[in-house]
Amino acid sequence: MARRPRTWTVLGVFGAVLLVAPLIVRQPYHQNVIVFIGISALAAAGLNLLMGYAGQVSLGHAAFCGMGGYATAVLTVNHQVNPWLAMAIGVAVTCALAWIIGTPTLRLHGHYLAIATLGFGVIVHIIFVEWRALTGGVSGIPGVPDLQLAGIALDSHMRFYYFVWGCVFLVLIAFANLQHSRPGRALRAIRSSELAAETAGINTARYKLAVFVLSAGLAALAGSMWVHYINFANPDRFGFLYSIELLVMAVLGGLGNIWGPIVGAGVITILSQVLRPLGELDVAAFGLVTMLVLIFLPQGITTGLGTLVQRLRAPRRVGAGDGDGGP
Repeated sequence: MARRPRTWTVLGVFGAVLLVAPLIVRQPYHQNVIVFIGISALAAAGLNLLMGYAGQVSLGHAAFCGMGGYATAVLTVNHQVNPWLAMAIGVAVTCALAWIIGTPTLRLHGHYLAIATLGFGVIVHIIFVEWRALTGGVSGIPGVPDLQLAGIALDSHMRFYYFVWGCVFLVLIAFANLQHSRPGRALRAIRSSELAAETAGINTARYKLAVFVLSAGLAALAGSMWVHYINFANPDRFGFLYSIELLVMAVLGGLGNIWGPIVGAGVITILSQVLRPLGELDVAAFGLVTMLVLIFLPQGITTGLGTLVQRLRAPRRVGAGDGDGGP
């Protein structure tokens, strides 16, 4: 019963930390890394919603990120559309395509669904590379304009930081509400057993499709933020490896935990920066670290550490209870 107030307390503390963090972290490089963590956390949060809450696997989420990013890049650079309107169009188009793709695809289960989303991601990436007239091919689309909020250009690390992490904070609040809501309970029932959920009267197809579309929309929003932040859209960012990276972020952080995407995005982003001097060996080192974490914390860092803290506190409670009941 005390879990929900504690969640809101932690969210309040986290919000206060977000407000003062740029005043403490002053180096532009570090601020830049924190912005990238926030953008990846948004995309990973969508994947966490799909996998952690509804139990559906996707290996093509980078495609949704790319669709949002390329939509806003094409509209703003080639057609001078307002960046906010371009972002909204990119997210809306991505959600519409996710609905079209998800309607037949989500009838598949397990490995078949994963392979289908993998194929979708590969096809979209090929379009990014080969449709040169629209996407610029491997050269990409340079010159994506900065976002402006109330006449203020989000052209610095600190300004973009508040925008990105403000969005992440809103997503956290939405997920905290979802956890104990009727849709949240329905999604957990679907994750446990689709057959049992259908027997209980839950429209599993509708819930899975809705979560898939929402997850794609968050990925598209993250992709749009990415291209506006670096003022450039290129296909390398939205390939198969990024889909795997997002998957690792969601799993490593802890599926079904609202803090999992942030922890996973933070660990993977920082790890990639630390291992960069190793050159090509960084992929092997990255895989080794990920494997070790999943061996010792199979439920992810967030859930695993939470369980570990509970186990450490349990003997103290027993000891306190014995003392109270003593002579």
